Amino acid sequence: MSSISITVPASSANIGPGFDTLGLSLSLFLTVTATFPGPKPNAITIEYTKQSESGNVPLSVGENLITRTAVYVAAANGTSLPRSMHIVVDNQIPLGRGLGSSAAAIVAGICLGNTTAQLGLSRERLLDYCLMIENHPDNLAAALFGGFITSFVREEVSDETTDTVERLAMEIAKQEEDGPVTPNGIHKHLPTPPPGLGSFVNLPCSHRVKAVVVIPHFEVSTKLAREVLPKSYSRSDAVFNMQRVALLTTALTADDPDPNVVSVAMQDCLHQPYRTQLVPGLSEIMALKPPDLPGLLGTCLSGAGPTVLALATDNVESIGKRIRSIFEKHNGPDGKPIQSIVKVLDIVHDGTIVKLT
Repeated sequence: MSSISITVPASSANIGPGFDTLGLSLSLFLTVTATFPGPKPNAITIEYTKQSESGNVPLSVGENLITRTAVYVAAANGTSLPRSMHIVVDNQIPLGRGLGSSAAAIVAGICLGNTTAQLGLSRERLLDYCLMIENHPDNLAAALFGGFITSFVREEVSDETTDTVERLAMEIAKQEEDGPVTPNGIHKHLPTPPPGLGSFVNLPCSHRVKAVVVIPHFEVSTKLAREVLPKSYSRSDAVFNMQRVALLTTALTADDPDPNVVSVAMQDCLHQPYRTQLVPGLSEIMALKPPDLPGLLGTCLSGAGPTVLALATDNVESIGKRIRSIFEKHNGPDGKPIQSIVKVLDIVHDGTIVKLT
């Protein structure tokens, strides 16, 4: 019996002005352990640990995002997953809160398929396959490679393509449940990424920087968060963000980052102003400045929200409590004061770790 352990960190995207560009890898983890052969001779079985953030995650191979993604990368390379395998998922990353839970699942699935099907793909090539499922590299690159990271896609992957990948991977998974599958018409229509679809660069970041995440007890769907954004922007808004991206990625490299510089550099015009309607209290939280909270560098929405990310060098517990108290003054979607939890996290520099035993 052999086993594989895949550990993927959480991630925060859209850091400050870095909309769809800057990501940060954080110390909450999704761990997938696959043992093969599994308890059933011709089946892949999935379970989540009792302490996992799992919600209503499906447990069928074709519907579960981790295993469907593994099926996809194996099938796209002309092979399949082992016939008998048991998968245990332990997930610390809250679902639908803007901390990269779907990106972590996709990365775990791509690594699972690459390893169990013995594809031997490079990490750079794995990013390409990830982007065929979710065409936003900031979370994916942070989860796969770790650290403070900037990334982009060389060409957009259409919604039609990602829908096709999902549909065909589900069909292939269903066929494989009934017995071994040889490449057929379905496989021939399975889209594959061009080499170099995604590109990234790891950025230096001061070792003093900590991430304070304040996680409200409600979800914001990525679809809704995208729908509230405008289809085009003014030149002045684009320049505003470009100036601050250049400033932020430089300011955070200092051994002791200047809070007065970082707080200004974390301002944004492209997505946060439009998403305040989805996250009650966000405007007040964004108004917090370093003089108000010693140790604070700056705040921003984590991904599409509703989680708020505060970068800080000191007094991290006080900063988290202050943000939580602001949330409590506002009512959430259920009409009640917003409850939230505070986590103080490290920046994870290793990215995804795969171990074979």
